[in-house]
Amino acid sequence: MKLYIYEHCPFCVKARMIFGLKNLPVELIVLSNDDEETPRRLIGQKMVPILQKADGSAMAESMDIVHFVDNSDGQPLLTGGTNAAIADWLRRVNGYVYKLITPRVAEAPFAEFDTPEARAYFKNKKEATMGDFSELKSHSAGLIKNISDDLRQLDKLIVQPNAVNGELSEDDINLFPLLRSLTLVAGVNYPSRVAEYRDNMAKQTQINLLSSIAQ
Repeated sequence: MKLYIYEHCPFCVKARMIFGLKNLPVELIVLSNDDEETPRRLIGQKMVPILQKADGSAMAESMDIVHFVDNSDGQPLLTGGTNAAIADWLRRVNGYVYKLITPRVAEAPFAEFDTPEARAYFKNKKEATMGDFSELKSHSAGLIKNISDDLRQLDKLIVQPNAVNGELSEDDINLFPLLRSLTLVAGVNYPSRVAEYRDNMAKQTQINLLSSIAQ
């Protein structure tokens, strides 16, 4: 199977996670951010991730891909229950955290920005909806304080480092991608259980963190 992705994309991380957790082989193909033709040919619109199955058919939507792969061998891993407090935490944080993350994505050495045109495509699209990146970055200090405070609240919700609720569930698929994206932001303070969970999930899923390129 082939999985078409962007390296920075949290939805792509969701799809990648299940392959890593189940230790299943998959060919990762990083699309240029301005490549509209390939995704439209595969699924009729520009979006990722896209899973191309062994029979050549393609499917989109990260959680659909996760469920398909998780159940493909009849031995699903994501059998744990979810915690409404995790969903509430994610909903609150998602309201502001990408104001920190996205301007840094635009400057980072991701493979999807393999040409100046691909990087400009991303920046122009995102600034049209989020506002000027320079202006957003000027508010970094306050936003970093907010997310550091919120991470202390998350710390209280983590049951085990190998699964947020003690058993692998959809909460892990939703939580880890944000924590991974956040490692692109320098200066964030991580409580011990959050850091242990983040690092453990990176190992379990075989997905690199972004600390080495943090800004």
